[in-house]
Amino acid sequence: MLNPIDTDTVFHDDRITGAFPGEIHAGVTWWAGACFVVVTRARQIAVASDGHPTTAEFHRRLCRGAINAQHFRCQVADLGQANETQLLRAMEALGNVPGALLSTTMEGSRQTVTIHLYNAGGQPLTEDTGLAQVREMIAADRVPIPVNDQARGHITARPDLVETA
Repeated sequence: MLNPIDTDTVFHDDRITGAFPGEIHAGVTWWAGACFVVVTRARQIAVASDGHPTTAEFHRRLCRGAINAQHFRCQVADLGQANETQLLRAMEALGNVPGALLSTTMEGSRQTVTIHLYNAGGQPLTEDTGLAQVREMIAADRVPIPVNDQARGHITARPDLVETA
């Protein structure tokens, strides 16, 4: 595995989070996206982020990982900037699909990137409901890769699903 991470440090009961740079890097979100699709067996997911400049590359990588998860041909609805409520509404509008929300917080010069994963019912993935499987796949370097080009999904910009009211 190139640029490994300490999964015990960045995986928590209901999120993946770490200092950037240092504890977490953008490649982690590619791995998490691919593993998330396999664990949830998702054919479609919704992805949103907070619009922070640091989060942008993490967001892009999670989407790329999700479409490259084995044979799932996952379709990613890229919501762009949205909050948790907007993401959950979009997941429901898409037919109750899983989702991911990425954010970056600043404390002085320290940036912390956080990834929240949600099941199709809108509940956060926890250690007991799939996050442990994602962590174990990454820790064991068993991140799924596509079988071939035809097995890849697609990313579609869907800002229309984000309600502004």
